[in-house]
Amino acid sequence: MTKKSLPARWRGNFLTGFFIVLPAVISFAVIKWVFGTVSSVTDLLLFFLPKDITHQDGGKGDVLWYWSLVALALAVVLTSALGRLARNYFGRKLIEWSEALMLAIPLFNKVYGAIKQVNEAFSSGSKNSFKTVVRVEFPRAGMYSIGFLTSEAQHGKAFKTEEELVCVFIPTTPNPTSGFMVLVPADQVTRLDMSVADGVKYIVSLGAIAPDAKPHD
Repeated sequence: MTKKSLPARWRGNFLTGFFIVLPAVISFAVIKWVFGTVSSVTDLLLFFLPKDITHQDGGKGDVLWYWSLVALALAVVLTSALGRLARNYFGRKLIEWSEALMLAIPLFNKVYGAIKQVNEAFSSGSKNSFKTVVRVEFPRAGMYSIGFLTSEAQHGKAFKTEEELVCVFIPTTPNPTSGFMVLVPADQVTRLDMSVADGVKYIVSLGAIAPDAKPHD
């Protein structure tokens, strides 16, 4: 057996170690990104404190990370209090008045109204929104993509076609937060015996983590 050269052994060791630490590095990067994104909003809750206490460089720099944690904890407390408030009659009325006020603001009402409708669609649980993994021919016939059924409403008349269309979200890989929304004839959508979690893992892993196949009847 031929003994590998020193560069070949080093390359093999490096690649082995690289694939060992890669999941941890990506996980930390994702957590850091999420924390930074959320804290950019929650940090605003510290408006009542002097900036020379909460910010670096005597108030001229970024928020200190431990104050961001305080702001995040404050956001959790306030959100929980709002949820508790919404459970009684006067709280619900107050929230309704607040929403009516926001919907009366020009331009802002368009954005808020659209986001509110999307939130209600995904939180109501009345349909199969984002709960069914499907296979569709995309981006052309003969090629298949994994997607998520987001609406089973009949869109035919709205889009001037006699076919019954359904909405399918096809995420990109390895970042599933972006993708394409396509309208597909209902008879051309194949529902898969796959959970949403398995579908997401399959997409994020570039197809390397295939879900267990389930026998068909």
